[in-house]
Amino acid sequence: MGIQDIIEGKKQWRAHVARVKALPPDYQIVYKEMQKYLFKVGPIDLADGRLLPGIVDFFEGGAADGKGVLELIGPDVAAFCDDLIKDSRTYADVYQESIGVNPGANGK
Repeated sequence: MGIQDIIEGKKQWRAHVARVKALPPDYQIVYKEMQKYLFKVGPIDLADGRLLPGIVDFFEGGAADGKGVLELIGPDVAAFCDDLIKDSRTYADVYQESIGVNPGANGK
């Protein structure tokens, strides 16, 4: 990864953060909780940059339609996130494999 890639990545991240800050406050709170959850147990390919901007796109549409964030995702943020990443290999899977637990046993 060259310096130009790093600079471009930072520009994209700053633009992403600006989009999140433009969301209504309740959307921002839920987005931050989702982000924390996904960074903790999320897909290994989270860094490829498609999931988080996709969530912001979804939230921007919901906000534009006048819907509350929980109308869009339901009351369980973690369950919504789990559904988003259900077909992805996650850090939780890697951890379970490292301790000898079969990640396929949890429905993935």
